[in-house]
Amino acid sequence: MGDTSGASVDVDADVDSDVVRVAAIASLTPLEELDEEPFLVDSRSQHAMCARWAAERGYVVTRELLVGGLRSDHCALWGDVDAGLVDLFVAPSRRVLERALTSVDDFTAECARRGVRVETVGRAEPAYDAQMKASVHRRLSMPTAGYDGR
Repeated sequence: MGDTSGASVDVDADVDSDVVRVAAIASLTPLEELDEEPFLVDSRSQHAMCARWAAERGYVVTRELLVGGLRSDHCALWGDVDAGLVDLFVAPSRRVLERALTSVDDFTAECARRGVRVETVGRAEPAYDAQMKASVHRRLSMPTAGYDGR
């Protein structure tokens, strides 16, 4: 995968400045990899795992990033940090970070340099059966046909 900025979603910009504001990182993985890597393809579940982790700590997800092969210095990662809208990055696992970024080590070094924490949820990935994979496939393959993912 090349340097792909993917998508960024503003989740909750009107957050009290005392609350830790989180950017949740999910991997942008091609649908063709669904059978081998369902969790990496299922960005919705990745973001949900990060949101649960944040809520358990009283943090608020203010940005959802969906990226694949992104350089550690890319503005998609740092724009909200520079604007004071993000205090911490979280991803479900190092495995997700390895798919989302070109170099996890460079990214964590840049986070340290900028004084921004980076965390991983560290929970087990869900086990996907055929029905769950089919649901992910429908959601991702038919977004323009009006399918709402339910």
